[in-house]
Amino acid sequence: MSSAEDRPEPDRIEGAPHPRETPHLLGQDAAEAAFLTAYTSGRLHHGWLITGPRGVGKATMAWRIARFLIATPMDEGDGLFGAPPPPETLDIAPDHPVARRVQAGAEPGLFLLRRGGMGTSDKDREKNAADGKFSKVIRVDETRQMKGFFSLSSADGGRRVVIIDSADDLNESAANAILKLLEEPPARTVLLLISHQPSRLLPTIRSRCRELRLTPMAPALITDALAQAEIEVPGDPAALAELAGGSVGEAVRMVTLDGLKIYAGLVGLLATMPRFDAARAQALADLAAGRGGEETRALIYHLIDFALARLARTGAIGQPPAQEAAPGEAEMLMRLSPSPAVGRAWATGAEEIGARLRHGEAVNLDPAALILDTVFKLQTIAGGQAA
Repeated sequence: MSSAEDRPEPDRIEGAPHPRETPHLLGQDAAEAAFLTAYTSGRLHHGWLITGPRGVGKATMAWRIARFLIATPMDEGDGLFGAPPPPETLDIAPDHPVARRVQAGAEPGLFLLRRGGMGTSDKDREKNAADGKFSKVIRVDETRQMKGFFSLSSADGGRRVVIIDSADDLNESAANAILKLLEEPPARTVLLLISHQPSRLLPTIRSRCRELRLTPMAPALITDALAQAEIEVPGDPAALAELAGGSVGEAVRMVTLDGLKIYAGLVGLLATMPRFDAARAQALADLAAGRGGEETRALIYHLIDFALARLARTGAIGQPPAQEAAPGEAEMLMRLSPSPAVGRAWATGAEEIGARLRHGEAVNLDPAALILDTVFKLQTIAGGQAA
């Protein structure tokens, strides 16, 4: 195992390989083809904004592009034997020297900009990073480390690549530093900015990048991607794909935190409404209040939002989603949301409950009490439609 795999990393999803360790990217052939078209046309832009929903492979795409650009010699003319055929894939052989150096975190032509350790001093940041305690933003101090990277001339005159994972994390000063780089790009350098919410970036950053958009993945491809990562699905793969919404990263989170089981429990609780099962409600509250369970709590809140959205949609269109995300879900959705009027009530409730959960999390309300309060609100909505 390489040294890069031995330390905590802010851009690694727990339970999954790091994007640099993922050799193949499934379901994003169109985006890969778009990049290769730009490359082979001789119009390779210096800044690329890789966008799409969280967890669909944006970072994996960035690492694939980085390996490809560094490993592929820059065009020096037709030469004696004519120009080589244009590449048809971003694949670089795992035993290629560049691929091995990237895997080990030792490629001199690549700079990874990401969140650093918490703290104000270099010593504190280094210690906290080693303990897995990372800042919530990318600070300008991290961007200044690129100065040394750009000052080094490439030994073979090849390209240099910067991956920013993610651009959404840049604070104001760091964002302005990246904007300056995009306005005056260093020679032979390509910047790859990963963004889950590009609308939140500076308009000037967006305007100086070419967008490469990735799309949600089909359920079968999510299953294949989990198999590639050697992650076993503890339940119905189709239900997992439905919960993940086309995101491999979200699927990994569901597997790691037992999301299928939690959602099945939530569906079971909703199925008892308007006379809800108190034992089920208490079990959900206890799970949210578990010590060190911030990630589980966030998942529970997300799954409540997910269930409410499906209730609203079922009422609006008069039928449940084609794929159940838990056993008995379709029957529960149709019983609790049988008409457009009831669907609107669930949609309104979803906004109120979502705001309440976010506020409660922000002011550190007791998670168990917050969940029970949510259950009573759900009961009120369900009781109203029953009446």
